[in-house]
Amino acid sequence: QVQLVESGGGLVQDGGSLRLSCAASGSIFSINVMGWYRQAPGKQRELVAVITSGGSTNYADSVRGRFTISKNNAKNVVYLQMNSLKPEDTAVYYCNAFAENYRIGYWGQGTQVTVSS
Repeated sequence: QVQLVESGGGLVQDGGSLRLSCAASGSIFSINVMGWYRQAPGKQRELVAVITSGGSTNYADSVRGRFTISKNNAKNVVYLQMNSLKPEDTAVYYCNAFAENYRIGYWGQGTQVTVSS
């Protein structure tokens, strides 16, 4: 079992920045990849960024160059630094982890990010 707890969401103005954190606990050794997804009202959940256990990263086209995913292995925390935020970035952001050779997925409870214009 893996537990994920997000923090760092909030309200920010257009062009502002926020940093989200996701603290993982439990069977950390079994995690293959962690990532951030988001879901806006009336829309499907979408991938934002992922980072593998080896440190490789990938981003959605809509956030590449503005968002950065990183991790602190010593603290078992994954971060999402979000710069140049836009109103269309408004969504609930969820932390995700795939473990056991990508067979099991875990989700955090979500954190709201609101960007005002």
